[in-house]
Amino acid sequence: MDATSPRSTVATPARSRTDDTDRHVGAKIRERRLLLGLTQQELASLIGITYQQAHKYERGLNRVSAGRLYDIAQVLHVPAAHFFDGLEDLHASRLSGQQVECLELVRNFAGIEDENQQKALCQLARSLAERKAK
Repeated sequence: MDATSPRSTVATPARSRTDDTDRHVGAKIRERRLLLGLTQQELASLIGITYQQAHKYERGLNRVSAGRLYDIAQVLHVPAAHFFDGLEDLHASRLSGQQVECLELVRNFAGIEDENQQKALCQLARSLAERKAK
């Protein structure tokens, strides 16, 4: 297949931006899902799709339609525009492993009902951070 063929594998700039947008929206879906403590399977069930489809949305492999994005926004309790926040700075919106762990820590901390246990956990975190700083 040559570069002039309509099925050429050469990516156009417009398609590249679209792929980046799909990945950004997917990352924002994943970020919000993790913050709420939902699994991909739970999210998929709530919006009436398969786990595999939810996975593809979050990875940006499949584009999320406007209607489906609205459904996802309703389930995740955010306006649909939330998924486009920070789009102008795509690189900053990708979650690192440490950011995912931080979100999980916050979610788990919020699940601790005993205020004394929350305070003890905060003190432990401060103590560990101070030890590293020394």
